[in-house]
Parts: sequence; structure tokens; C-alpha cells
Amino acid sequence: MTATRTILVSGDAGAPVVAAATALHAARRGHRTWLLAADDPHRALDGVLGTRLEPEPARYAPGLTVSRIDEQAAFRYAAGELTSRLKPALDLLGAEQLDPEELTALPGIARIALLRALPAADQDVLVVLAPPPAELIATLALPEQLERYLDRLVPEQRQAARALRPLLAGLAGVPMPAEWLYEGRTKAAAVLAESRAAIAAPGTSVRLVVPADGHPYRELGWIRAGLALHGHRPDAVVVHGVLPEGAADSPDPWLAALARRRREELAELAAETDAPVLATGLAEATLEAVADRLYGGGPGPERLAPEPWPVEDRLAEDGLLVWHLALPGADRAELDLVRRGDELVVGLGAHRRVLTLPSALRRCTVAGASLHDGALSVRFAPDPALWPRG
Repeated sequence: MTATRTILVSGDAGAPVVAAATALHAARRGHRTWLLAADDPHRALDGVLGTRLEPEPARYAPGLTVSRIDEQAAFRYAAGELTSRLKPALDLLGAEQLDPEELTALPGIARIALLRALPAADQDVLVVLAPPPAELIATLALPEQLERYLDRLVPEQRQAARALRPLLAGLAGVPMPAEWLYEGRTKAAAVLAESRAAIAAPGTSVRLVVPADGHPYRELGWIRAGLALHGHRPDAVVVHGVLPEGAADSPDPWLAALARRRREELAELAAETDAPVLATGLAEATLEAVADRLYGGGPGPERLAPEPWPVEDRLAEDGLLVWHLALPGADRAELDLVRRGDELVVGLGAHRRVLTLPSALRRCTVAGASLHDGALSVRFAPDPALWPRG
């Protein structure tokens, strides 16, 4: 059972404070809340809460449970599943299996553990101290990518051959894939489907945290574009470490000028993003004060639905169909497009997604593309050999 509301808090050093304050706010409003540290190698969240987080959930405050992901346990489980499947082959080769105590978690196992945790949450609200934005985007994209690989390597249709495996092996003269391969494919597909459903659930959103003094706004555009490429919009941008309201009127000219410049930067940020821009300052000494500053007495920002990617029919005007992909913050220099059969591969810097073309566009050839005001417009011209006459 997935939590009704899942908030993935991602950003810089202020993310642990924002995640903890967000979880505490939800618990104070009467929601059964779980705060999960999914990426906190140096236990920053422990310092914020003043308690040591363990893999086993523990009660921190009324209605609030806290824990952290155990990468080592997740890796041992995954390795145990794999070695149990490979045991006959390992025994045949005389290989000595590794003891659980010898296993050390490999890079990337935290992503898998986070994806497994999302659909397992049964609280009203799940607040996750998530990986930094670039890694979080890769994590959110992982189930779709793995499903694609799975479909290519072990197509679902091929499982129909299980009952005929002995006959087919005799006809082909070569061994057919072992039963455990089909079983593993079915199990992996179910796990990936659960993770994708949790990520795409109406209550799941990303909340970005940026510092007030780091001029991160261009970088924020790249983050928003990467999220949009995979169908996500931040529900809010939290700017932490803002100066007090009265700083602009300070008798110190340096402090007053700095405060005015920061105020202008916040106004520019609010004008450039469609997500609410929240701010927390240096004066909030407690998590309760941070929560009150960010959310007041309300429920906090709601999830913003992904922007639609419509196909515009311009056949009558100029003989084209145009696919509009909303990618706010995208940079033309980082954009890469490749048509591959019935798919369009879209790259934005380090982020890449393989999109299945709408049915009408599969019978077209790419005639060009343009990026303007955060919208990628890909033009398609009907292929005379495939397009219906008349």
C-alpha cells in the first residue's frame, strides 16, 4: 500500500532541515507520517533530529516515525536472491560462495532500496530525504528504463514458450532458457510495476531545496528540465537561509544592499517558476519554527500535475504534425534528439529518455525541431509511403 502523500525532498545541505520540518508539520496536523532518510551518508538528519536513525522504524514524536535505508541489508537481500538462482552453476564450477558478512553494498544500491520503499509505505504521509537532484532524477527514471531492458532481453511473449520448452529444445537442438529465468522476469516486472505506480501516484511529488546565497537559479532550470523530461514537476522550491525581513533597512549599508539583492533574486525566481517559492531564514531555531514559516497552518504545497504533451495538427496549414513537449528550463546546447524506429530519444545533458511516438507520428518523418520558452516542438511530415491517401 502506497502512502496517500509522498514528498521527496531533494537539494543541498538545507534538505535535511526541510525534510524534518515537513514531516513534523504533517504529524502535527494529525497524519500518520514516516520520515525516511534515503540518502544521508553522513547522518545529517540525525543531527537535525537529535537522535540516531536506524533501519528499524522508531517513534520520534506523536504521529511521526523515523528511520533510514539500510543499503547493506538491501544489497545482501539482492545478492542472496541472485546467488540462490546461480547456485547450481556455481556448484558445477566449484566456485566458493561469499558469506553475507563479506558482501559490501555496491554504488547505486540505495536507488533500488528507495524504489522498493516507496510502494511499501502504508502511512498517510511519507517524507523522504532523497538523493541530490541529478541522482533523484536518475532514480525516478530507473523503473521505466529497467522495464525497457527487460522487455528487450526477455520479452513477455517469450514466456508462452515455457510449456513447449522440452519440445522446442528437441527441435532446435539447443537448450532453452531455464525456468528460473522466466520466473525471475515475472517477479522483476511486478516489482518494477509497483515502483512505477508509486512514482506516478497522484500524491507523489518532488520538493526542491536551494540555498539563498549560492545563486543556484540557472542550475535549478536544468533540474526542472530533467524532472519534466520524466514527467515530474516540483511542487515547491524552498529557499533556505534567507535574511530577516528587516535586513534591507539595516543601518549597515553592506547588509542592506545584500538583503535588497537577495529579495530581487527571490522575486526573479518566483517569476521564472510555476511552483510556489517558499523561504526559511536563519532565525528559525526549531523545526516547529521552520515548519510554521514554510507552511503556516495549511497543508503545504500540493502536487502539480505534469504538463500535457499534445500533438498539434497543422496538416491543413503547412502539412505538418507538431509534438509539443513541455521542458521548462531546458538549454538548447544540452538538447539531443534521435529518431529510432517508432521512438524518439530525447537527451538533456546527463538525462535521457526514450519516448514512444504517438501512433500518428509513427507514419511520419522528422522535419525539424525547435526549443522556445521551455517548449520543445518536434515537427513531423507524413511519409507518403505510410500515410493514408486522401
